[in-house]
Amino acid sequence: MAIRLNPYLNFATEAREALEFYQSALGGELSIMTFGDSGMSDDPSQADLVMHGQLDTPTGLTLMASDTPPGGDQPQHGTHVNVSLSSGDTDLQSSWDALTEGAEIVVPFELAPWGDKFGLFNDRFGIAWLVNQASLG
Repeated sequence: MAIRLNPYLNFATEAREALEFYQSALGGELSIMTFGDSGMSDDPSQADLVMHGQLDTPTGLTLMASDTPPGGDQPQHGTHVNVSLSSGDTDLQSSWDALTEGAEIVVPFELAPWGDKFGLFNDRFGIAWLVNQASLG
């Protein structure tokens, strides 16, 4: 039963460039899903922007990043880094329930277009969290 806690970087349009740079510096396997791949943008100018990118390094570091979603607000100072809580084999509902006490729910914890349960909130201390629960089968 593994739960992972990782940094999640937010960019206006530079996520791919940043992730490729971090990969060149740290090594590892890079995977990128674009807004076009996910069907979240019909606009050709946004289709190649990164919906979700993940770099897994040989030393066990995982770094995640994305560009601003179509129609979303640009990252503001202090919001370029989120905390990502994710699991593929542990139900995160109780963690979501506990962490969102007094929080601002930005995206409810529910089924996302990529098939996982996903939510986004700003906790009562102003920290932005992403929670992603892969399908438990």
